[in-house]
Amino acid sequence: MSAKQISLVIGVALYALLAVSWAGMPAPDGAKVYFISPTDGETLSSPVTVRFGLSGMGVAPAGTDKENTGHHHLLIDVDELPALDRPVPKDEKHMHFGGGQTEASIELTPGKHTLQLLLGDMNHMPHDPAVVSEKITVEVK
Repeated sequence: MSAKQISLVIGVALYALLAVSWAGMPAPDGAKVYFISPTDGETLSSPVTVRFGLSGMGVAPAGTDKENTGHHHLLIDVDELPALDRPVPKDEKHMHFGGGQTEASIELTPGKHTLQLLLGDMNHMPHDPAVVSEKITVEVK
C-alpha cells in the first residue's frame, strides 16, 4: 500500500470516528418532552416558573452515561432549532439544566416570548432522533 493510500485510509477512519463521537445517544420510540407549565398562550409575570415534562425516558444530570436518559435545555426566542449534530449552545437563548432539573424560575422581559424544550444526552448532544417539544408562546406583563 502506498503512503497516499495509507493516508486516505487513516483519514476515512478518523472521519468515521468523529462522526460517531458527534452522534447523539439514541432515543427510544415514543420519547416525548413537553411543558407542564406554562401553557401555550398564557399571560404571566416575571419571574416565570417553567416545569419540564418527559415521558418514555428518564432525567439524569449531564455526564451521566445511562441509556434512555437526558437533561433539559430551554430554548428562548429561537427561530430554529440548533444544529442537531453538535452540542446545544449555551447562551441567553439556550439555557442548560445539566443538573437534572425539571423546573426553573427564569426572568423574561415584558412582551411575547417563545419557549421550546430540547433534551440533551450526557454530552449536551440532542438525541437521535431529537426529543424536542412543541414551541409555545407566552406573554409577560
